[in-house]
Amino acid sequence: MHDALAAERRGIPAAAVMTDRFVTTADAVVELNGLASYPYVVIAHPIASDSDDELRAKAEGSIARIVEVLTDRA
Repeated sequence: MHDALAAERRGIPAAAVMTDRFVTTADAVVELNGLASYPYVVIAHPIASDSDDELRAKAEGSIARIVEVLTDRA
C-alpha cells in the first residue's frame, strides 16, 4: 500500500494488491494518509504456499479489478 500511495503522490497511477487478511491494515494505512476512499485490489489469502497455477488463477481473477482501479479515477 505504501508504494502505491507514494507512486500516486508522484502522479503515477498505481493499483495496490493485497490478500484479504490485510484489508484492515490497508484501510488503516489509507485513512492515516488522508485517503480513506483509495481503491485497492483484494485477493484470497494465503499466497505464499500457492502453486504457480494457483497464483496465476488469482492474478487472472484480479485483472478486471486492477484495470478498474487504474482507469476509474474521479
